[in-house]
Amino acid sequence: MAIFIIRFDLRNPAIAGTRMADRYTAALEMAEWADRVGFFAIALSEHHGSPDGYLPSPLTMAAAIAARTSRARIMITALTTPFHNPLRLAEDGAVLDHLSRGRVEFVLGAGYVPSEFEMFGIEPRERPRRVTEAVTTLRQAWTGEPFEFRGRTVRVTPAPLTPGGPRISLGGSSAAAARRAARLGVGFTPTDAATWEFYREEMLALGHPDPGPGSGGGRSGAFLHVTKDVEAAWERIAPYALHETNAYGAWAAAAAALDGTGSTSTVFRPVESADELRDSGQYRVVTPARLVEELSAQGPFAVCSFNPMMGGIPPELAWESLRLLEHEVIPKL
Repeated sequence: MAIFIIRFDLRNPAIAGTRMADRYTAALEMAEWADRVGFFAIALSEHHGSPDGYLPSPLTMAAAIAARTSRARIMITALTTPFHNPLRLAEDGAVLDHLSRGRVEFVLGAGYVPSEFEMFGIEPRERPRRVTEAVTTLRQAWTGEPFEFRGRTVRVTPAPLTPGGPRISLGGSSAAAARRAARLGVGFTPTDAATWEFYREEMLALGHPDPGPGSGGGRSGAFLHVTKDVEAAWERIAPYALHETNAYGAWAAAAAALDGTGSTSTVFRPVESADELRDSGQYRVVTPARLVEELSAQGPFAVCSFNPMMGGIPPELAWESLRLLEHEVIPKL
């Protein structure tokens, strides 16, 4: 059985013709469906001030998902840490841990979009300090005991259900982010697989157990849509794929204006045509039989990630893919 993950960022551009409230409802229904059919995890992302309404409040959405599910992990990946007060994050994380009965985990990112730092009035050069402070604060807060925070003695209650609190890892695409995760003694979730080796080297240098070679790259991060008519489905998917890659690509290009404390590595880049995008292999439209063949060849630990409403795909089109996955892919694995 492959490991299935479903992800939501809830972009809702005008081309979708979908009300945001309807998209949120669809995401909750899809999360409930994924929990029922055996998905390993439900992932949520975070960005701010995006014209297409990209999810700005993943903690709120995670709470709603926790109330509708009972088995799947709930992953905030990634939470843009500099924009969150560490104490409030500790409180929200503890409550989420109880609501989900220990199923929530956090990937903490430093952020990379200049307009978001301008929105919150935060200097990009503060990113490493703020991420480090957040990790330290969460660990202390989730003991349930008093501790020192910015010169004050504070205590976060209730303590989480999970001893020590939800799992924390750092996200990133730079050697500095990888080494920071190792020094803080937390996991590392790279956006560029090549940076894993920096994490591994630093862990070994610090005398920690070898975290192994990492999961590598591969196609698990590519968008997947399951259909019986590949050509017809690609024509329907293409406008949303173009929207997503161009939006992410613009953010990545703007990130070069940051102050040099880190860089972002991304598979997304601005493109002009759907054919060019299709040739990249990042957006894949496949038949059920093709997906079964690919996942079977990868073995029982194949990872298959779905972002069913990618780029603003209308819920009804997303459901067509998910239903085929449920009835013609999962039973054959």
